[in-house]
Amino acid sequence: MSFKEYFPQVKKIKYEGPNSDNPFAFKYYDAEKVISGKKMKDHLRFSLVWWHTLCADGTDMFGRGTMDKSFNGKNPLEIYKNKVYAAFEIMEKLGIEYFAYHDRDIAPEGTTLAETNKNIDEIVPIIKSEMKRTGIKCLWGTANLFNHPRYMHGAGTSPFADVYAFACAQSKKSVETAVELGAEGYVFWGGREGYTTLLNTDMKLEQDNLARFLKMTSDYAIKLGFKGGFYIEPKPKEPTKHQYDFDAATVIGFLKKYKLDDRFTLNIEANHATLAMHTFQHELRVARDNNAFGSIDANQGDYLLGWDTDQFPTNIYDTTLCMYEVLKAGGFKTGGLNFDAKSRRESHTPEDIFLAHIAGMDAFAKGLLAADELIKKGTLDDFVAKRYSSYTSGIGKKIVEGNISIEELEEYALKMGEVKNIPSGRQEMLESELNRILFK
Repeated sequence: MSFKEYFPQVKKIKYEGPNSDNPFAFKYYDAEKVISGKKMKDHLRFSLVWWHTLCADGTDMFGRGTMDKSFNGKNPLEIYKNKVYAAFEIMEKLGIEYFAYHDRDIAPEGTTLAETNKNIDEIVPIIKSEMKRTGIKCLWGTANLFNHPRYMHGAGTSPFADVYAFACAQSKKSVETAVELGAEGYVFWGGREGYTTLLNTDMKLEQDNLARFLKMTSDYAIKLGFKGGFYIEPKPKEPTKHQYDFDAATVIGFLKKYKLDDRFTLNIEANHATLAMHTFQHELRVARDNNAFGSIDANQGDYLLGWDTDQFPTNIYDTTLCMYEVLKAGGFKTGGLNFDAKSRRESHTPEDIFLAHIAGMDAFAKGLLAADELIKKGTLDDFVAKRYSSYTSGIGKKIVEGNISIEELEEYALKMGEVKNIPSGRQEMLESELNRILFK
């Protein structure tokens, strides 16, 4: 624990099992429990996010902050130093072994880039010291290229070369910091990389420049010896009307166009999936099917609201189907479940930070248990295999192997007559089976 305890009212959170009614205990997350040959904590690789947990104070577009995130600091540098100790206390008490951050989360921005870099250099040794003391690791780092007014028109897609140059300089330092902290990944999150109207936009130039930015930055990281994963995070909208990284399929197409698909995989966020009118599982499946699965921002959105609410994940159906895809993808390699989530503006006490994480960690632990059983039982795999079995022999096999022409298919269809006896999709039966496993 750090030299000063910021949350003395909260003790180390322990696993007490599903029958416990203690809100400050895990019901399903048993870190050391072995599931299919791997500890639960290693399947899930939970990560605390710096920006929401240490920085977000409950401010929204209609109201001021409801939480004090100064941690008793008297000036900007002292506040950010205190955030480090508070962060590691939270992680130690929750048993979280990773963290993620933006460059501007960990140190205050100065009046010049040089001053900001100096502030980062003052904070990073403190983070490294706490990492060494606790064994907690950095899941990934990234650069905040969206908050400052200079990025109002984008960063890597800015129509102004000076802004583009500044974004590259900031990213250079961000990559250096990630390497110094031993980050296992680096995320490119295009917060404002898009447009509001095509009337003033050269979309082709902006996307070409974005590809140049991604290549330059990742080239530099590799030059420094970085061996982790590079991730693109799909995001459909908010604040711009159209984001260039709209969804998983769009990003994969972009990466293939610019021949970057051998270097980058995806960091899928649940709330971004639903904003793109997809399910969380859909985005994960697209990534998995294209060998582009990397990491996850674990949260959920409010289906009645049209923006990124970043709520803690509590929907067991979503966490189960998420972990089903993760297990099918072979599990995390350099990625993990990063809680890009914040307690609600009304949940404003220090205790709520812990209660929110407990809820999310339990939801994913329960999801892992259910997904593992789904896979072992094989109901879904067996049904899908049987449903598509017509492609394993006869005309179907020829289609899959590409050994048949459209003329031959026409000849086959003319002889066949009307298609009969189409099997049922059994959707309700499969949903019932999922319910049975979840709620038995």
